[in-house]
Amino acid sequence: MTLTEGDSRGVALEDVAVPGPGTGRYEVLDGRMTPHDVDATVRSVLRGEGVPLGEREPGAPTAGQPAVGELLFDLDGTRVRLRSRPLADAAPDTLDAVSPPAARTQVLLSADGPLSERAGAVFDRVVGALTLRGHCYTPAEVETIVAGMPLVARYATGEPAFRDWALIFRDHYVENSVGFLLGMERAGIDPQWIFALSKGDRTLHRDRVHAWFLHRGYRSDTLDNSVINGSADTSARAYALAVNEQVDDFVRRAHAAGRKVLVIDDGGLLAQGYGAEGVLEDGIDGAVELTVSGLKRIAGAPGELTIPVLNMARSRLKSMLGYNEIADSCVRRLRAILPGEKFIGRHVLLLGYGTLGGRVAHALRALGCRVAVVDTDVLALITAAEHGYETYRSTGEALGAHAPFLIIGNTGELALTHDDLPLLPDGVYLAGFATKDFSLLSEGFEGLRSTPVPQVGVRHTLPGGTTATLLGDGRSLNLFEYEGIANRGYDAYRAGTLIAAKLLCREAGGLAPGIHLEPVDREIDEAGLFAAYYEEYLASGARRPAAAAAVAR
Repeated sequence: MTLTEGDSRGVALEDVAVPGPGTGRYEVLDGRMTPHDVDATVRSVLRGEGVPLGEREPGAPTAGQPAVGELLFDLDGTRVRLRSRPLADAAPDTLDAVSPPAARTQVLLSADGPLSERAGAVFDRVVGALTLRGHCYTPAEVETIVAGMPLVARYATGEPAFRDWALIFRDHYVENSVGFLLGMERAGIDPQWIFALSKGDRTLHRDRVHAWFLHRGYRSDTLDNSVINGSADTSARAYALAVNEQVDDFVRRAHAAGRKVLVIDDGGLLAQGYGAEGVLEDGIDGAVELTVSGLKRIAGAPGELTIPVLNMARSRLKSMLGYNEIADSCVRRLRAILPGEKFIGRHVLLLGYGTLGGRVAHALRALGCRVAVVDTDVLALITAAEHGYETYRSTGEALGAHAPFLIIGNTGELALTHDDLPLLPDGVYLAGFATKDFSLLSEGFEGLRSTPVPQVGVRHTLPGGTTATLLGDGRSLNLFEYEGIANRGYDAYRAGTLIAAKLLCREAGGLAPGIHLEPVDREIDEAGLFAAYYEEYLASGARRPAAAAAVAR
């Protein structure tokens, strides 16, 4: 985290003697690093910039230089001072607490006077390097993440076919993505041939994941879902073009090195034609598809699919285990973002009663909410009605019968139209667990007035004068400033994805172009993943050896 002048966020600047206004630039940072990490990071940058700085052994001051925790250096005639100090630890920066906690250090970097253009650039590079180092997971934190995904560890055994493949992984930047890619490494993917891409969601620890990926030797960047969906602005599209050039270069270099390229994604790359012949200069060689929305994107992609794509999105594993955890994360995030609201006994309108929507409906009803359902599919309406929900064929029809305090979107399609807006109760909350449902508001229109509510969402004043608060950033709410699913909750799905990736890389030459589901279900069954999941998490009386030993003592 980088803090600039006037934005200390509770840091006691007076304790570290901040320069007065006008005396020079300063930055205050803190992160998971020791004073020695700070010292080594700054020295590395300055050596690269040709800035002289006396060397010393760790912990031993040299003539003219302060001890570890303080540095003095000159940038084009302006003296720059760095001071650091350990901080008392607060809440963990990982889902599972690390014991003992990872060290946290606060850094003050200050210039005694104005900086030249070149000196300012070096100053910025020092700040950037310290920020990245401070975000990076510590070894103890990474061990905790790995320990929280025992099924991935179980199936991360050596796969000889991986030696000839490079990997492009595009997904949410959350802890279970760290655990998964480490599993792919242990199975044989060279870390230098991994390119990780964030989907652009505001996940809680996205900066930490990015920093750690770079530290590990991966390529890491963002290919925003808004670009794939066609809702991005000009700057986002320009950035995506630059990222696509990096991806193209990665694919070309992999092929030149004799490697095939595997993509694990939600259709974002395939939607642009990477899996079709003649659309791009260099295509990929196989893919594992993670989401139903990705399958839809593939169906509308340019060109004819010429590679095998394994369908994790509709696998029995995701349908039977994955969606329970996703629904749980959705409801937990919903309650956390509205801590002052009453849920029990109040009306909630659920748009979409599919695999996810049905589970969210059950969880809210178990909480005590009175849930009504809208769906355009008659079989979904029959299922919902026979589970005891009031059902409607349209949002307008439902809003004519109820005044919900909360409307939830799960459809993945435009679920709220201009015709529905006058029917919305004043002050209603809108929670989208699929990006497109409330895009009418998130993308804006003439006459709509919008006011950001930090860490909550955007309050929209409609043309008629009523207000509606779209929670989060208009994307999946369970990924807005949140880690989403617990590592152990997604452990089985990540392990299944690893199993599918092994299958594809072993048998890519024998799989016909197109989307394959049956081989995924078969391979997961043969690997015994469901039995392993049951024994690891659910079997009655199961005891881990360490726990048994502790009891014995």
